[in-house]
Amino acid sequence: MPTILALETSCDETAAAVVRDRTVLSNVVASQIDLHRRYGGVVPEMASRAHVENLGAVVEAALQEAGLGWSAIDGIAATCAPGLVGALMVGLTAGKTLAMLHHKPFLGIHHLEGHIYASYLSEPTLEPPFLCLLVSGGHTSLIHVKGCGDYVTLGKTRDDAAGEAFDKVARLMGLGYPGGPVIDRLAATGDPKAFPLPEGNISLPEGGFHPYDSSFSGLKTAVLRLVESLEAKGVDPLPLEDLAASFQAAVVRSLTKRALTCAIDHGLTTIAVGGGVAANRGLRQQLTEAAAAHGIRVLFPPMKYCTDNAAMIAAAAADHFQQGHQSSFDLGARSRMMLGDVMTLYSMQDAGDRATVR
Repeated sequence: MPTILALETSCDETAAAVVRDRTVLSNVVASQIDLHRRYGGVVPEMASRAHVENLGAVVEAALQEAGLGWSAIDGIAATCAPGLVGALMVGLTAGKTLAMLHHKPFLGIHHLEGHIYASYLSEPTLEPPFLCLLVSGGHTSLIHVKGCGDYVTLGKTRDDAAGEAFDKVARLMGLGYPGGPVIDRLAATGDPKAFPLPEGNISLPEGGFHPYDSSFSGLKTAVLRLVESLEAKGVDPLPLEDLAASFQAAVVRSLTKRALTCAIDHGLTTIAVGGGVAANRGLRQQLTEAAAAHGIRVLFPPMKYCTDNAAMIAAAAADHFQQGHQSSFDLGARSRMMLGDVMTLYSMQDAGDRATVR
């Protein structure tokens, strides 16, 4: 059972964690939400500087919380793609430096693979194949998980990601940043049928709609037009609870229908949900109930593993380590990288080579 120290700096969370196999020994996150809130979103240069300022203390705290010294660490991992390049470079450079300094193998980890592995942290016996519904601020995908490093993307958003749509709709409703939590809270007391909103179907050239791909830009525009219409009619205050509930219901309906259709079509009996939107209470309830009617189980990570964290990165790294995978110290940060290209991050090392590196 390898013990991995992992760093995560792909966006606006500075995180470090120690994981042994699939058991979390420590998980430390320094959030930058307050730093970016006044700008209504993440400012890349500010995020990078904050990572530089926070990372040393976060790593030290992760080791202290785990109660381990460097001799107990088998490998060091860091998120290398995708994400904000400047932010990624901070964690990636620190991870490689620590690996060199302490003579440990280094592993670069794909951020989306980390979100897949978040479900392993709460369900250590989870094994492929299964379907992952990955819903975050930058990504909305349906991924057939066949094994460690073996992924096939079956569906994706054609424009805005679900989390991005939450943030943009919250902004136009005057709710601030980040939008997901406040919309979820307001929706709990609103009427989801108050305002009919479009689901966002993707038309196919031969007719009909794509069964797995989604779109949220039209939904965002529909909410904008609705708010403008209500304001033009002199509605004050706006029915924020009903607006939030109607918007959230449209997103959840779209995600639930596509995830279930995809799982059923491919004979998959487990759906693991990852990413920040996995924390949404409406999605948790509706997808779980709808899937149960088809004999499909749904796994949601604990809230602390839904948003960006290093524990999920370490869990992915531990699996790759056990497979004999190792990254070169020449590995660079990449703002974009297809999940299907994960294995290009590694070379194979046999047990003797890993022992030598240590």
